[in-house]
Amino acid sequence: MTFEVIDVDVLVVGAGGAGCRAAIAASDSNQNVLLITRDILGKAHTVMAEGGFNAALANLDPDDSWDVHALDTLSAGAYLNDQNLVEILVKEAPERILDLENYGAIFSRTPDGFIMQRPFGHQTYRRTCYAGDRTGHEIMATLTEELRKRDITIMDEVFTTSLLRDNNRVAGVTFVDIRTGNFKIIRASSVVMATGGAGRIYEVTTNAQADVGGGYAMAYKANIELVDMEQFQFHPTGIAVPPSARGRLVTEGVRGEGGILLNKNGERFMKRYNPQLMELAGRDEVTRSISTEILDGHGTENGAVFLDISFLPSRIIEERLPTMLEDFLDFGIDIRNEPMEVTPTAHHMMGGIKINRRTETNLKGFFAAGEVVGGIHGGNRLGGNALADTQVFGRIAGKFAAIHAASVSSPKLDQDFIKKEYLRIRAPLNREKGVNISNERGQLQKIMWSKAGIFRNEHDLSSALHSIKKQQERVDSQLMVNNQVTRYNTEWIFALELYDMLLVTEMLVRSALCRKESRGAHYRTDFPAPNHDQWLVNIVIKKQNQQMVLEKKPVIITKWKPTWLRNSH
Repeated sequence: MTFEVIDVDVLVVGAGGAGCRAAIAASDSNQNVLLITRDILGKAHTVMAEGGFNAALANLDPDDSWDVHALDTLSAGAYLNDQNLVEILVKEAPERILDLENYGAIFSRTPDGFIMQRPFGHQTYRRTCYAGDRTGHEIMATLTEELRKRDITIMDEVFTTSLLRDNNRVAGVTFVDIRTGNFKIIRASSVVMATGGAGRIYEVTTNAQADVGGGYAMAYKANIELVDMEQFQFHPTGIAVPPSARGRLVTEGVRGEGGILLNKNGERFMKRYNPQLMELAGRDEVTRSISTEILDGHGTENGAVFLDISFLPSRIIEERLPTMLEDFLDFGIDIRNEPMEVTPTAHHMMGGIKINRRTETNLKGFFAAGEVVGGIHGGNRLGGNALADTQVFGRIAGKFAAIHAASVSSPKLDQDFIKKEYLRIRAPLNREKGVNISNERGQLQKIMWSKAGIFRNEHDLSSALHSIKKQQERVDSQLMVNNQVTRYNTEWIFALELYDMLLVTEMLVRSALCRKESRGAHYRTDFPAPNHDQWLVNIVIKKQNQQMVLEKKPVIITKWKPTWLRNSH
């Protein structure tokens, strides 16, 4: 049993904002760089990031600074953030947005020609740079164009199934070529994981179809540490109707431009929840407020609230929110004249692979960047910090991956593991009877939405974990696909994704059960308050003796004490 082996120096897995930036940075060296992606290049979830890119340029508010940006990030994150990573993010974000401009990105401008910045939730100053409401699209178009100018090999329609190890160092990955169905190997001295998030573990989400958490699952199976996996952000405003579009993102830019939230009675209800920040409170708070209104019977018949921006001049909406205008016009709603119906939607995983300042992990030669990483955003991510995160840490990952690759010899491949992996991924194809992928996937998403979503408690989480473990047993022994042809077999790929989804959901639910308090996006109705004395800790997950082990570790505090500790001695 032999398989094709592709040899490279630096492998980047994932071609969203972080992966593309990592490949560009790695290509500045003399190393051989390969970028692989599950989708077609340019179609990653980053294109759906509408709102903007946080950078303390102080173009509109001269008092803004990286220090204020850090405090806003930490406050929003409930001080679970790794402060080393936060400092890097806020200091380097202004340089990275200038990189994008140098590559050709066009951002919205002030009358004086500076990059325009809008207010976003839980931010002291206007800091969010944007390109209308198509910021992610503009960034991805720019990065893909820059990639094509460089000596970077690109392979798309590649489904990565596992990481390879050579003792205590990375050795590459195994993958399925979706075009042919062939199982292949990439041997690499350095690997950058940039596979994005896991929104598709939930029934309602903003995320692209491929965002099932594969990077988290591959890292865990390779004995790599993950952190803060209980912290999943639900965006306050997803499209509520039509049902076919439910969960799609309504950018925070709508509220940044002055949009107001109303319940079915026409009440601006955020006055009751946060009279100071109102609609621009943190995403976790606005999400819980909207959900409470709906649960208390103050929502619309579609399980939603209204988001109204119709009082603004039409010209402002047309210039600053063109995507929102076009999308809702397609649904028969003119947001220049009437409100939208919005409802919370699964959006962003704050937890993920544990990294250091150089994006290194506990496996030599294995780096990570983007949403697949944990520790940067803590318990709740600021809107606008995700795009900044991709560019700051994508560059760092690519740079240090290239440096590492230049310093080591080619790794050895574990042929026994490779053969076992081949048999594992072929198992659903070889079964003549069993359980159906679509039923199993939908069941998992419903369980996560109803029992491990915005509001959590011991009973629901325990029930979710029990269901997940039962489903894992069933899927491992019975999952089958009807189509035996491997070429472009999406049913088979969905089946392989389900294995990853079940592992990621187990990590999330176990972490949520462990954290017996409410902090950030993690809200326990049975423990509704934060417990600073016991729970100012990160929950780290790792595989040990084939068991999922959770460990509490002190939060990394460097320069910025939590607000409740600043007056203590």
